Amino acid sequence: MGASTLHLLVILSSALAAPPPAPDARVDVERYVFRLELSDETDSIRGRATIDVRFRQSGVQRLSLDLVRRGLGGEGMTVSAVTVDGAGASFEHADDRITIPLTSPSCENQRAVVTVDYSGEPADGLIISTNKHGDRTFFGDNWPNRARHWLPVVDHPSDKALVEFIVLAPVHYQVVGSGSLVEETDLGDGRRLTHWRSNRPLATKVAVIGVARFAVDYLDVVDGVSVQSWVYPQDREAGFHDYELAEPVLRFFASRLGDYPYSKLANVQSKTRYGGMENASNIFYSENSVTGDRSSEGLIAHEVAHQWFGDSVTESDWPHVWLSEGFATYLTALYVEHTYGRDRFEQHMARDRRIVVGFSQRARQPIILDPPPDDLLGLLTPNSYQKGGWVLHMLRDQVGTETFWDGLREYYSR
Repeated sequence: MGASTLHLLVILSSALAAPPPAPDARVDVERYVFRLELSDETDSIRGRATIDVRFRQSGVQRLSLDLVRRGLGGEGMTVSAVTVDGAGASFEHADDRITIPLTSPSCENQRAVVTVDYSGEPADGLIISTNKHGDRTFFGDNWPNRARHWLPVVDHPSDKALVEFIVLAPVHYQVVGSGSLVEETDLGDGRRLTHWRSNRPLATKVAVIGVARFAVDYLDVVDGVSVQSWVYPQDREAGFHDYELAEPVLRFFASRLGDYPYSKLANVQSKTRYGGMENASNIFYSENSVTGDRSSEGLIAHEVAHQWFGDSVTESDWPHVWLSEGFATYLTALYVEHTYGRDRFEQHMARDRRIVVGFSQRARQPIILDPPPDDLLGLLTPNSYQKGGWVLHMLRDQVGTETFWDGLREYYSR
């Protein structure tokens, strides 16, 4: 490693310094298993969450999980039972948190298995709706901290865990989820059980399911990674054509950054509120991203780049979201340079610079807003995206392109 590469690593690593995470840092969730029952007769869901917990320190006297409680409007979740290591446990569900007292203070590295049985109608997080063709759909849309509307979790990017989804849904639906497909079984009662399991710890912001009628295209296997397109059947031809672009994008980033971190890359037409949402191993795109003219190439590149930066490498607290969005923004520009040449790249960067300058004339803000705004959507500004990307562009200018890529690979690896 040359001195310039090491200098780049020091600069990048200093950006990881963050305030202590909001959750109890003495408690580490290691695995979630969510068993969910979905129906066409009601928007209410039934769930059982099995949660493997390790106590990093002794003296912990209670566990806390985020779960939005049912309110006067009828939406929200009601907890019916909690167990700790198989024994019924007392709990309080107030202020959208489940608090579970332990029978005795924890010991260091002690483990516990917690189950939470619950039901209710999600007000957010799991979007139960109809798509643009009028078909009923269910799509997880967790960013930033909306998983708590339908899953009992530590809803913060600092506590990543292995995640499994076991979904029981009417047999006419297909289910896509984070990780690898473990099981699909028709239960004989009009329902199908589908089981997905992640192979890497995930932040709750990017661990989701999508349940709908899909047409599925298995494009290719790239270095052991299955590349897939999941689109509404009515958009089959256009969607398969548009989402095919994910394959060359994946090959480019894997060749520059290192191995793709997950077992599959599924690109999914969905009801996400965003243009695209970088859910780990199954990216959700707006349903209107399918046009048949491949106009979403930049969006696809941005969301695939997130699989490395944002999903695999995750900011430890919300103010540092530029480590996700700034990296994905600049990596998209680098894909443009690779695919279309230097002129297109310079046009891309000049446009981003105009956006940054225009924003700075309206709002004098640093890239890192600490503390973050009450509404975390307020972090999604040109500072996190285009200005974060320009910081990386200036680093590249300082150290040179070859050293920049070497440093980025080493930074990601560490």
